[in-house]
Amino acid sequence: MPSIVCSAQASYKKLPGLLELTNTHLQWTKAGDKTPTVKVAHSEAASLSRSKAGAAQVRLKVGLVNDEAGHNFTFTSPQAVALAEREKFEAELTNIIARNRAGAAASPQQPPGPTLALPTPAPATPTTPRPPSHLGTPARPTPQLSRAPPSRAASVASDSHASGTPVSDPTNDFRLRKKVLLGNPELAQLHRELVMGGHISENEFWEGREHLLLAQAAAESQKRGKPGQLVDPRPQTVDGEIKIIITPQLVHDIFEEFPIVARAYNDNVPSKLSEEQFWSRYFQSKLFNSHRASIRSSAAQHVVKDDPIFDKYLEKEDDDLEPRRLREERVDTFIDLGATSVDHEETGNEKDVTMQAGKQKAVLPLIRKFNEHSTRLLDTALGGPAAKRRRTESGDDRLAQLDLEDLHDNQTSAGILLDMQDRQRYFDGRAVSMGEGVPSGPKIDFRGALEQAKLGTQDWPARLAQLKIEKKAGEAALIGMTQNVASRLDVKMRKHDIPDGFFRQLTTCQTAANEFLRQFWLAIYPPPTESLTLSTATPAQKAAKAAKMIGYLSKTHEKVDALVQAAQQAGVDPARVKVALKPVLDAVDKALEYWRMKNANAKGQQR
Repeated sequence: MPSIVCSAQASYKKLPGLLELTNTHLQWTKAGDKTPTVKVAHSEAASLSRSKAGAAQVRLKVGLVNDEAGHNFTFTSPQAVALAEREKFEAELTNIIARNRAGAAASPQQPPGPTLALPTPAPATPTTPRPPSHLGTPARPTPQLSRAPPSRAASVASDSHASGTPVSDPTNDFRLRKKVLLGNPELAQLHRELVMGGHISENEFWEGREHLLLAQAAAESQKRGKPGQLVDPRPQTVDGEIKIIITPQLVHDIFEEFPIVARAYNDNVPSKLSEEQFWSRYFQSKLFNSHRASIRSSAAQHVVKDDPIFDKYLEKEDDDLEPRRLREERVDTFIDLGATSVDHEETGNEKDVTMQAGKQKAVLPLIRKFNEHSTRLLDTALGGPAAKRRRTESGDDRLAQLDLEDLHDNQTSAGILLDMQDRQRYFDGRAVSMGEGVPSGPKIDFRGALEQAKLGTQDWPARLAQLKIEKKAGEAALIGMTQNVASRLDVKMRKHDIPDGFFRQLTTCQTAANEFLRQFWLAIYPPPTESLTLSTATPAQKAAKAAKMIGYLSKTHEKVDALVQAAQQAGVDPARVKVALKPVLDAVDKALEYWRMKNANAKGQQR
């Protein structure tokens, strides 16, 4: 029987249970069950991430070798206990993942396993999707099986060559890098000058820029949601004629929004009407005008001609006090156009009619139509009514929907605790001084202060009328702001007096020096966060990289001197070039001085 290293109460997919780490597996068992629901062998653990510091929930995510999404666990103990339990699991799993990576680096790379190819569905014909006749409402199309692109966080973190980008999928990496460079011309120019110029390698260039690739991958993996606009086809002018353009997507939306139209389509196409005749007569019928998302559609019914086919499907206006179709679940308060529960506080036992929805009877059908559409849209986004959270009418629960974790500042800190020596004596001394009645300040005669304030406010209207404000201060402020704006405009007007070719040389020198500085400090100091990249470069490799970057930085002054001389030939003031590049030169000098002091200390220790 495997021995348990550590255990904690944790939830998985919002179900309570017990999380255990044994000497062979990480397993989670649902509360009340005896067999583990989740069981992960040590050799399958590939990455580890945690929730932000200060977050409301203490979470731990374990990524797997063949499943980067992995498993998310939420520790359910009190905050302090949960943090300690997570630290224990994190320490043990970190050692396990380190052993797995060391073993993977030592063993030869295995060829990828066989890929299962799903049969490609036949292309859809551009015809109207026909709803099933036995239900009267169109069945939603079966979603095609597609696998979303996996998260790139784990692959970025597990690069064995410290490239900051995945090596397991070179084609996808190249595509992402290309898209990032195409979307950022300045970065593409820097890439051409440094990487294609042979100064730094491709991996070194992308180290520290993993967030750009992660953002691009996340943008591509996002699934576009359903439009929130109510289905309301609008006529368009085409070749001088007013037409309504019908597309398969529009037909699908109409069938989904108005099931009665799908029923009419099933009953009459193609037995009585062709598809073209059906849509032509529908858009001229009273049924279509009753579906318009405007209160003005009720007026149009008096001018639209009768249709013996579509008039049979007309429904009575839903303008009674109670809706015609009662829903199993009430409409969410925050999307209900008829909600009045928080309009104002109740002041008596009289019935509230001041904000009652539907005092104008023609508005009720439109309110209920919008409520149904909003509810359907929300259910689609949340995965259906069963996945939607049950909300009660209590104010706390309703307002809890608006309390989003991302809106909280999790970076706030209580400060650094001051470790005082002999703190008890300090507080005892303050208590004694306060007990002895030591006066803390001059006594104030509150009655006299009040009388003086009353005297000071007498005849204030007359004194206010005599108040004269000097214009000098306001005019001086206005002149100062005007001169500031004028100087800014002057700078913008004079920015083009530098020739374009020479200006590109200035920007090239600056961006190249900044990139060399970034590469140098990346080799000297560890990355600010370990979540995006985990460089495995050895100290010797980092030292060699730093020495290489110092070699480039040492030539920066020569390049700037050459630009100053070129400025004189181009008719540009050399002083402007020196001022523009002075911050870069200061940063380069600081890096050179740091490298010189570090080497001097190393030589002193060797002696």
